[in-house]
Amino acid sequence: MAMKRRKLGNPLALAVMVLLTEKPMHPYEIAQTLRSRGKDSSLKINYGSLYTVVQNLQKHGYVEVAEVQRQGNRPERTLYGITDAGREEATQWLSDLLAVPAEEYPVFEAALSLMGLLHPDEVARLLAERLSTLEVRAASLLGGLEKLYETLPRALLIESEYKLHMIEAEAAWVRGFLTEVTAGTFPGVEEWRTFHETGEVPEGFLKPEGGDSGRP
Repeated sequence: MAMKRRKLGNPLALAVMVLLTEKPMHPYEIAQTLRSRGKDSSLKINYGSLYTVVQNLQKHGYVEVAEVQRQGNRPERTLYGITDAGREEATQWLSDLLAVPAEEYPVFEAALSLMGLLHPDEVARLLAERLSTLEVRAASLLGGLEKLYETLPRALLIESEYKLHMIEAEAAWVRGFLTEVTAGTFPGVEEWRTFHETGEVPEGFLKPEGGDSGRP
């Protein structure tokens, strides 16, 4: 199933539509609700961008003004509700995101593909630093999740669980790769070292005719 090209691509727009299926809300309430449910760990939320997202959703007919509240001398508060078109868009968009793996280009993968520029000992030092940071993040996220479980159902925290497992999986991979590099068991590590000592690219790292390029 191919991913449909959508009028709005910001995941925050999807979050707003999903939240408005519960009840009409003011943008400030939307932001506060997302934060109280821990969604700010998965979505970049700030009030300025949120107002812009709501305006764009209204422009495309996905949300509409549901009510304008007036309380004494306080400024008007505009509550927005989701339209039928918005419900349909949110449902289809979310279904696509769950079913179709996106082709992404993480910067860590890019760095790994180019790491041969650095000496293996330097790569090991940098990865050890990364591993330490990942372990701290995992511990922090786990602690936050345990507190959120006390007040929120697991269904509202599942993305944080996924994020924790992804961090732990990356840490496990980095830990294993780091062990290989430091122990000298990583295939090609000696040629990699030689390259930095002599400046000569090992023959095995040169691109074979008609083949893919190798890299340390």
